[in-house]
Amino acid sequence: MKEAIFTIDAPKAIGPYSQAIKASGFIFVSGQLPINSQNGEIISDVSQATRQVLTNINNILKSVGSSIDKAVKITIYLLDMKDFSLVNEVYGEFFHNPYPARVCVEVKDLPKKAIIEIDCIALE
Repeated sequence: MKEAIFTIDAPKAIGPYSQAIKASGFIFVSGQLPINSQNGEIISDVSQATRQVLTNINNILKSVGSSIDKAVKITIYLLDMKDFSLVNEVYGEFFHNPYPARVCVEVKDLPKKAIIEIDCIALE
């Protein structure tokens, strides 16, 4: 059984998918872009963008009683791997030991011309 998750404290899905799905004790958060859910602004500074994406993920998780502290797997998509160290700095503000498993890849393009996208799997 699966349950769709939606909160107004994160950007609405921009296509036929859910912000997140809760299933079998896990929460699968769809890729989040650096969009401010209050004004729709897409943030282009990589540090601020990373902070906004992780805030969006945390807001989705908190909406169902979880949190970013319960993340077990993160995937980061960057337009430029040169931003990796800046992303890591902000990432360290959100995650603590034991850190979730993680993948970071450079991609050619992201929706809405975003510079970063992050998805997450967390425990309920």
